[in-house]
Amino acid sequence: MTTETTAPRRADEGSFSSLYREHALGLTRMAFLMVGDREAAQDVVQEAFLGLYRRWPSLRDPSKALPYVRSAVLNRCRSLLRRRRLPFLGALEPPVWSAESEAILGEDRREVLAALHRLAPRQREALVLRYFLDLSEEETATAMGISRGTAKSTVSRALASLSRHLEPQR
Repeated sequence: MTTETTAPRRADEGSFSSLYREHALGLTRMAFLMVGDREAAQDVVQEAFLGLYRRWPSLRDPSKALPYVRSAVLNRCRSLLRRRRLPFLGALEPPVWSAESEAILGEDRREVLAALHRLAPRQREALVLRYFLDLSEEETATAMGISRGTAKSTVSRALASLSRHLEPQR
């Protein structure tokens, strides 16, 4: 008995490749915001796409492939964070046009990322999905595996908590 990886049918390879090309970078950025490590984020996304690749021929509805892989990335981020229990290490550097703007944007970005990583993981997930990926409340709920109402309240509480973390110390 041999074990083979089931690959997409040739006609579907273009669809899978398009999905990867269109969404791998965004999902990697999302994973980076979740785990704080560029290499780990890349690994998480590659593993999620590999899982999708193996299941591609048996998908009933290929239009649901993106929500599937997005949920797989989130679940793998959760697993990685549970195993590691390490703090956020990364920093996203925005494009800059002057030394002054670099200093201001860099400091603002670091403050927001640090505050984001002080949130509970579920709150961080909700904000990343809702505002970084610009998902609707329904899509956020689906990706997190929770109801729309729970997603909405989680986002609301996360924004309030993030705001508290970003308030200047008095």
